[in-house]
Amino acid sequence: MRIRGDWMSIPAGIPNCPRGLEYLTMVDQLLVKQKVELLEAFTGFETNNKFSIKNALGQKVYYAVEDNDCCTRNMCGPARPFDMKVFDNFRNEVIHMYRPLACSACCFPCCLQTMEVSAPPGNVIGTIEQEWSICSPSFRIKNHIGDTVLRIEGPICTFSMCGDVEFKVVSLTGEAVGKISKQWSGLAREIFTDADFFGITFPMDLDVRMKAVLLGATFLIDAMFFEKQANNETDRPGMF
Repeated sequence: MRIRGDWMSIPAGIPNCPRGLEYLTMVDQLLVKQKVELLEAFTGFETNNKFSIKNALGQKVYYAVEDNDCCTRNMCGPARPFDMKVFDNFRNEVIHMYRPLACSACCFPCCLQTMEVSAPPGNVIGTIEQEWSICSPSFRIKNHIGDTVLRIEGPICTFSMCGDVEFKVVSLTGEAVGKISKQWSGLAREIFTDADFFGITFPMDLDVRMKAVLLGATFLIDAMFFEKQANNETDRPGMF
């Protein structure tokens, strides 16, 4: 299959790297752009989300497609469970993410958000687990054996007018090592759609499996804090 020029070339000769994650060895930043769905924008009828994932040069690395049924999307709204399938240029599913149905409200600390990330599909490489918090969102990033490797610390308020919203990626000692930024995408796009832009930064030498899990964390954060119900804004302070 011919590789189109706007796609990143796959690095060769990467030992002990899950198939399809070779691309991540060469990047310290990913740009995630959600596709605008016209049906959703004009009617509020929730459709499956689709994303393009690019490197800092604007080359496509992956594309991602949400997978669930129409009833679940429109009955459960932003709280819906979903599978996220991530494909490479050859249309191979290289990463699979699963978000089960759970409550993210601060009054239910026994039922918090999680996401499982597999690469290749069926081989779990890590999980994202929400930590109970009232004031600001936080998450644990765990590896395949359940050890916490990184944490994500969110802002007190996830609503911002004309500015970015940043979730810091920190080490277990509290040192900042990266961030997930929901980037301002323009007034019309922010008001009338839930199609968001995200930037993810991390150390170049971070394990590619953890880079893939941080990509999964981006989709979870988008669903929890920036997905609109029938195009009604729900961004709010803290976890309320």
